[in-house]
Amino acid sequence: MKALFGRKVSNLAEMKEITKEAVKQGQQGQTYIVTKEVELEDKDFHNFANDFFNDQPWITEEDGGVNQKREARCIRVINKDTGEKVLVNSEGYSYPRYTAIEND
Repeated sequence: MKALFGRKVSNLAEMKEITKEAVKQGQQGQTYIVTKEVELEDKDFHNFANDFFNDQPWITEEDGGVNQKREARCIRVINKDTGEKVLVNSEGYSYPRYTAIEND
């Protein structure tokens, strides 16, 4: 699986625009593996998605980075109500340092 990750993207709306532009340019994205899933209620998902620079209690220093296959290690964040998914590679920080939209 591949996803188009953005570094230090401020929110989901900006991530959608960056992704749209990257697809237009033919970018393929980075391979990734999901190491953890977090399901959020709609309100909590929107709070998370409106400011990716906020620290999140469910992100630890051990989350993120890349494995030996050069796959991004990600947390899959799911909106319980809509099914929308965001991938987070924290790179050892407690906020979503790299984010991507996961499509089915």
